[in-house]
Amino acid sequence: MFEGFTPETIDFLWGIRMNNNRDWFTQHKKDYVNRLYEPMKALGKDLFQPFLEKSGSILKVSRIYRDARLHHPLPYKESLWICIRQDVAWWAENPCLYFEICPEGVSYGLIWWKPKASALEDLRRDMAARPTEFLKLMTDTEKATGVPVTAELYKRPKAAPIEELAPYFAWKGNIACVVEESVTKDLFGPELGVRAGEFLKKLIPLYDYLTRFGG
Repeated sequence: MFEGFTPETIDFLWGIRMNNNRDWFTQHKKDYVNRLYEPMKALGKDLFQPFLEKSGSILKVSRIYRDARLHHPLPYKESLWICIRQDVAWWAENPCLYFEICPEGVSYGLIWWKPKASALEDLRRDMAARPTEFLKLMTDTEKATGVPVTAELYKRPKAAPIEELAPYFAWKGNIACVVEESVTKDLFGPELGVRAGEFLKKLIPLYDYLTRFGG
């Protein structure tokens, strides 16, 4: 069970940012394990409970170690995240529910970062075939969460069959519904896990729908 992060968790993350080298990390590895990694694993287990019966859903907890093939040469990441998604080759092409902590605070919600063009074409086709159902899903999601669904937009989007669908026909990528919390006393303790869990549950209908069009 997630018992919360502590101010020392944030101190460790700032330490990584200011001292991103193996000597510093080796000296503070116990802080990484006890203050960051183990609480994040516990949080992931709690957040994944609604997905235990969902076929194909998996939970991933990121590593602090950078992949030198993909990132700049500094050895460690400055954040740690949880990702709930389908078991696919590249997470960014598929909708994900996530939680991330960094020196400035936390964020959590839904993101579909780099959908394939073919996936968006399939999504637009489904919107056009069932506009009432799609628009209701969007309205219900934003009403339940109190947070707008945002996206990077095409400069020249394809024409929508009805005016109400025009904003969604312009979706290009980085489709998201996310909460951000800065570092205050409210960030520490188990209530953070409760807030994140309740928010992610409200996103499940949208997540399930978008997952149909993942790469």
